[in-house]
Amino acid sequence: MQNVSGEDFEKEVLQHESAVLVEFYSDSCVPCKRMSPIMAELEEEYREIKIVKLNVNFGAETAQKYGVLSSPTFLFFKNGDEVKRLRGIVAKDDLADIIEELI
Repeated sequence: MQNVSGEDFEKEVLQHESAVLVEFYSDSCVPCKRMSPIMAELEEEYREIKIVKLNVNFGAETAQKYGVLSSPTFLFFKNGDEVKRLRGIVAKDDLADIIEELI
C-alpha cells in the first residue's frame, strides 16, 4: 500500500483520475494496526480504486486541513472532493460498500 505525505497529497489523491481511499493513521495506533490486513485485502480486491495511507505524525497539516482528529480515519475522494468519511475500526464490508458506490 502506497504511503503519501502532505507534500504529494494533491498529486496522489486530489488529482488522481479514479476514486481514492485515504487511511489517516499513526504507527502507535493499535486500531490502525488491526485495520492493516483489511486494507491490504481491499487493495487486492478493488483495483479500480487507489488506496493510500497518510501518517498523521508526518502529515499533520494535511490531517488538520481535513479535520482528522482520530486514527484511523478513512476519507473517500472522487474527482478531488471528499465524498465520505469513516472513523475508527470499520468492518471490511462497510468499506467495500462505499468502494462499490464509488467505482
